[in-house]
Amino acid sequence: MIVGEQKNIDEIAAMLEKEDFDNLLITGCGTCVTVSMAGGEREVNALAEILQAYFASKNKNVKIQKATVKRQCDFEFLDDLENEVDSTGLVLSLGCGVGVQHLAERFPDKVVLPGLNTSFYGAVTNTGELAERCIGCGNCVLDEYHGVCPIARCSKSLLNGPCGGSQDGKCEVDPEIDCGWQLIYDRVKRLNKLEVVTGYHEPKDWQTYRDGGPRKHVNKEYFGN
Repeated sequence: MIVGEQKNIDEIAAMLEKEDFDNLLITGCGTCVTVSMAGGEREVNALAEILQAYFASKNKNVKIQKATVKRQCDFEFLDDLENEVDSTGLVLSLGCGVGVQHLAERFPDKVVLPGLNTSFYGAVTNTGELAERCIGCGNCVLDEYHGVCPIARCSKSLLNGPCGGSQDGKCEVDPEIDCGWQLIYDRVKRLNKLEVVTGYHEPKDWQTYRDGGPRKHVNKEYFGN
């Protein structure tokens, strides 16, 4: 899932200070960023209270509205916000970067600001913990490495590794980070497929990542072919 982290209140306040408004809508997203505890209904309510106190300290009278939809990346759910958006002067999104842009596209006459920093695609690894597992490169090589991605798990994204800086199974970038290639080695050793680490992997074709501009996925089932 997409993982996000709420911007600090000083950064949010600085963004808001640049705009002229007396009515603010804070919108949450009920899917990915709810799981990462960054932009769900609870976070919307908490941020509303903080901002209300902030505006009061500035002697600024701002009406704050709150709404959380199931997914900000889907127009079907954004349609439910139409009345709230029409009656506000500014929208502060606690969705990922996709949600912010989708809101701006759906409501082109409104200023939409980001309340989160979008981090990565992650998996739940522990209670309250999500760890990066994918960068969305569009050309998956997990078959070559038997389920451990060297692009996301190695700090240097080495397709042939490890580098000379890893020590005792940890990354030289941060001793708290597992060496991605140690993880690959442990995995393929368990499967008796050590040729993965002894062989050579050709350079990756990155054309599916960003070459040619923004990517698009079309579900062919909708078009009957």
